[in-house]
Amino acid sequence: MNKDTKKVCLLGISLGFGGASKAMAMQSQMLFECGFDVHIVILINRVDYAYSGTLFNLGLQQPENDNLFKRLKRFQRLRAYLKQQHFDVLIDHRPKNNGFRELYYHWYLYKNINTIYVVHSAKLKTYFSDYPKLLSKIYNRNQSTIAVSQYIKHQTQALGVNKVQHIPNAFDSHWLQESYAVPEGLDGTAYILAYGRLDDAVKDYSFLLESFEASRLWEQNRYLIVLGDGQDKATLQAKASKLRSHNFIVFVPFTKNPFRYVVYAKFVALTSRFEGFPMVLIESLSLGTPVVSLDIPSGPSEIINHKQNGLLVEKRDVNLFANQMRLMFEDDHLYRICKQNAKASVSQFSKEKIMEQWKKVLK
Repeated sequence: MNKDTKKVCLLGISLGFGGASKAMAMQSQMLFECGFDVHIVILINRVDYAYSGTLFNLGLQQPENDNLFKRLKRFQRLRAYLKQQHFDVLIDHRPKNNGFRELYYHWYLYKNINTIYVVHSAKLKTYFSDYPKLLSKIYNRNQSTIAVSQYIKHQTQALGVNKVQHIPNAFDSHWLQESYAVPEGLDGTAYILAYGRLDDAVKDYSFLLESFEASRLWEQNRYLIVLGDGQDKATLQAKASKLRSHNFIVFVPFTKNPFRYVVYAKFVALTSRFEGFPMVLIESLSLGTPVVSLDIPSGPSEIINHKQNGLLVEKRDVNLFANQMRLMFEDDHLYRICKQNAKASVSQFSKEKIMEQWKKVLK
C-alpha cells in the first residue's frame, strides 16, 4: 500500500437490509475504486450487500446471552482496532438516538480520530437523540457532516450544526448493463412493486394496501408485489388477507438483488412516513421504471419531477394515492413520458458523479 494512500474507516450498524447500510456498502466500493484503503466496521453480524475493503465484523463476537459487560468488552476491542489502524478519517453512518452513548463514542471510542457523521433520515431525533443541543456540539467538533438530502441539510443547520454538506446516495451504473430474468410466476403479469424493510411505522405499507384496495386495479388483474422482510410482515399479511384484493397481493421474501422485480414492474410505489434519500426511487428510475411516491418532506421531491419521471402525491390520502396509481395504468401517454425520462432523470446520482463529491470531502 502506498504510504500516501488515505486510510478510511466506514462504521455502521450492519451491511444488512436498509438504505443506510446499502449506501455505506456503495460508498466502500466508490472509495476503493478511487484508491482509498477502505475498512468497514459493523456492530451486528449481517452482511447482505456487496462491499469493497477490509471488514471488521464486531457482530461475530456478540454472544446470545449478551449483557452490558460483554458490550463494553466489544467496545474496547473497537477502540483498540481504531487506535491500531491509524485511520485518516472515520465516516460514521450509525443512527445516534442515545445522547449519552454518543458522548462515549466521541470522547472515548473516537478520541483523536478525524470523524465525519452522515445523516440518513429526516427524522432528526434518530441522529440527534432527545438532546439535539448536546449532539450538535459533538457534530461541530467533527471534520464535517454529510446530509443525504437538501432537506436534511437545512434541518441539520437549523439545529446549529456547522460545516454541513449535501451528498446524496448513489446508484451503480453497472446495474443498467445487466440483463434480468423475469421473476418466477410473473411473466406477463402487470404489477406494482413496493420493496424495503417491512416496518410499518416508517414505511406505512398499510396505507399502500388500502390504496391498492381503493384503486380497484385488482379487478383488472393488476397485482401488488410487496418485497421484503421485517417485524411487521405477519401483521401486514394478515391485513392483506382481509381485503377484497387479497388474491392480487403477493408478499415476496427479502432478496439481496431486487432489480429483476424492479425492471419488470409497471412502477414502484413509496408510501413512507419519512425517509432520508430513498434508494428505492433512485434504483427504480435508474433501471427505467417510473415511480409513484407520497411527497414526504425528505427525498422524493429532490428526485421526482412530477409527470416527467413519476408522480408525486401531495398528501397521505388513500383515494388520492389510488387515483394516481390508476393514472399510471390508464394514461398511456403520461406513462411513456415517465418511462422515457426515468434513466436520464437520475444521471446526477450515478456512482461516478457521487464519487467525485466524496473525493472533494476527503482530499
